[in-house]
Amino acid sequence: MTNLDEKLTFKRGLTLKNRFMMSPMTTKMSFFDGTVTNDEINYYGLRSGEIGAVITGAANVQDNGKGWDGELSIADDKFIPGLAKLAANIKKNGTKAIVQIFHAGRMTDSGVLHGVQPVSASAVAAERDNAQTPRAMEEQEINELIENFKKATKRAIQAGFDGVELHGANTYIIQQFFSPHSNRRNDEWGGTLEKRYKFINDLVDGVTEVVDKSGVKNFIVGYRFSPEEYENPGISMDDTMFLLDKLADKPLDYLHLSENDFKRVSISKDHQDKTILEYVHDKINGRVPLVGVGGVSSREDANDVLKNGELIAVGGQMLLDPHFVVKILSGQDSSIHHTLSLFDTDALMISNGVLGFLDQKMPEKIIK
Repeated sequence: MTNLDEKLTFKRGLTLKNRFMMSPMTTKMSFFDGTVTNDEINYYGLRSGEIGAVITGAANVQDNGKGWDGELSIADDKFIPGLAKLAANIKKNGTKAIVQIFHAGRMTDSGVLHGVQPVSASAVAAERDNAQTPRAMEEQEINELIENFKKATKRAIQAGFDGVELHGANTYIIQQFFSPHSNRRNDEWGGTLEKRYKFINDLVDGVTEVVDKSGVKNFIVGYRFSPEEYENPGISMDDTMFLLDKLADKPLDYLHLSENDFKRVSISKDHQDKTILEYVHDKINGRVPLVGVGGVSSREDANDVLKNGELIAVGGQMLLDPHFVVKILSGQDSSIHHTLSLFDTDALMISNGVLGFLDQKMPEKIIK
């Protein structure tokens, strides 16, 4: 069995010093325009140095892709100096810095966008409270969006990051093009499963081509995905198996499953004999490393993930204890902090945005 402290080298040559990554989590720490703040730099820096890699929270690739206030932006060259400071502060003691890039699509609103209507694959509102109906994107806009993902990747390289993660999960725009709920198009970008995959296909090809033609060494490209949707129609496990079969043969360095519990079982009656993580890992079949995630808070959890994955992403537990990884690797399990006192928020660099994330995902861990 793979050891937690075992190194992993990706296709493009980057090596992680252990099997742990920090999950991308919403912080809401950036300035109003998406510029990195010192608080944000310190927050990530505190959680770096011991873990194999840190994946930042989502950074938008164009202005109308902003999903919430306080969100990181990589949509313009003016952000490169701040992003460079962030990358440098993460890259302590061999920790690798990966910036997650995305567009919110219909999962934003005109308030966040200062009066601009959200866009998506089709003019279909999300099934959530107060969701606004987006405007369906024109083909020119779709191609421009792919170009902006490519430009964002170039900026990540210039800023000194070690990689980008395409945020194809959590119902944001990449997933919206693949979902039969949000994509009702009847042109080359939608209709059949294969056509709903076209945006992802062109995006992944475009971004990986940018990296491979840039001449940069040891810069990786990952892809995060959600396995299924509860909407009807929505992404099914069969759809995801199709997607994974395609992506596993792409020049990607890793695939990152997005779920809140690594033991989760599918809602599909045809996929309930194993966990989703097991189904996904079996489908990939060693073609590309898989990152498992969801409720990892102990050595036992981490080892369980490695039974059906090559890497372990840790989210909320890294907020509660920035030294979780080194405590696991050095046998100091009994000293791991599993709760948060509100008196500790300053020392842990936890602001209102991060506290809101914890309160939503792990409310039982907060001592008020």
